[in-house]
Amino acid sequence: MSNWLSAAVEQAQALGEQMPAWRQASLPLLQGARWPTRKTEAWKYLPVNVWEQIKLDAPANPTPQLQAIEGVDSIDLVFVDGRLQNLPASLPAGLTITTFADADSQQAIAELFGQIKPGRHVFGLANDLLATDGLLVQVAAGAAIEQPLRIVNLVSAGEEAHTRVLVRVGAGARVSVIEESLGQGPSRNTAYAEYLLEESASLEHYRFALQGSAAVNVGGAHFKLQQQAQLNSTLVGFGSQLSRLDVDVIHAGEQANAKLNAIYLLDGKELFDLHSTIEHAVPNCTTEENVRGIVADNSRAVFNGRIHIHRNAQKTLAELNNRNLLMSDRAEIDTKPELEIYADDVRCAHGATVAAIDKKALYYMQSRGISRSQAQVMLSFGFINELVEEMPNEALADWLRPQLRERFAAMEVK
Repeated sequence: MSNWLSAAVEQAQALGEQMPAWRQASLPLLQGARWPTRKTEAWKYLPVNVWEQIKLDAPANPTPQLQAIEGVDSIDLVFVDGRLQNLPASLPAGLTITTFADADSQQAIAELFGQIKPGRHVFGLANDLLATDGLLVQVAAGAAIEQPLRIVNLVSAGEEAHTRVLVRVGAGARVSVIEESLGQGPSRNTAYAEYLLEESASLEHYRFALQGSAAVNVGGAHFKLQQQAQLNSTLVGFGSQLSRLDVDVIHAGEQANAKLNAIYLLDGKELFDLHSTIEHAVPNCTTEENVRGIVADNSRAVFNGRIHIHRNAQKTLAELNNRNLLMSDRAEIDTKPELEIYADDVRCAHGATVAAIDKKALYYMQSRGISRSQAQVMLSFGFINELVEEMPNEALADWLRPQLRERFAAMEVK
């Protein structure tokens, strides 16, 4: 057992019966969990030892400040170094937000906590025990929440932080949730969110992992879709010393639909590992997953996407694609899209491509007076912008594009 993991177990043991039963249940699971190594299949491309080796020195930078998103009138919920800073004084009808400490919410928390993805790895189990200041969001049946919820995780340099969010979207309800992680300087962070979409519920979901390159972070977004539920999710990651994101979708009711788009942009020596698992457990459901990455300098991206079609999941429609653009001879992408099919009446496809930026086109544009950085942006931005244009919230897409352009401008073709 690693030193960090041992300390996490000791911290939980010290709390003992002060922890609610739904949290205590994870302690024996964590005690029996194995620390991943290069020999662990799901972690073989990541130097997990960086998690412990990072030096959390005294903060060199102030806590990053939250900036408003122009054109997006959001309900903001902010964690700073794992501590919730606010609860809104008033909320739209049909929306309830409470903390894990709320006495009246314990039953609702127990019904969701750790239930969307029971088989969690060591970091997910550690988050169960360490993320003590969590949020429960409940959308009443039939409610249409027009204002997006913006859940922000700000992590200061030199800090370790753990956050957890549970979201229940009632039958026929509709809501939009933006998860945003920000930080500068060395930090250590786990951030997990679990979503239950009841019958005919609709969730528009965004997750922006924009921590600085000095951070290490592991997190996940887990979704369970009941009958006719609709999920539209967009993920954006910039990479860090070590960054791992697990996305899980369970189709638990017929005629559920999941659309997932993901973007990662890596530079320097950054690492980003995206694992997605889609479980088609019932018939007549659809999944469309598109993942695109641009990897520069000495950075490395890992994508493992798995769609599992269970034996009785007939009439499934599922498609998984991963496309990558290498901007350096030293950059690396390890991609593994998988289909595991046990039903015979399905339509499924998967694929992956890795290509280099067109250096002839780059040279041609430079010969016409366009700077190297501008040419890079022009050639590569369209590759990503196709997914940005599919974001349902146009104002949010307009906010994201300048950040992507700035990121592109800093990435060099080598």
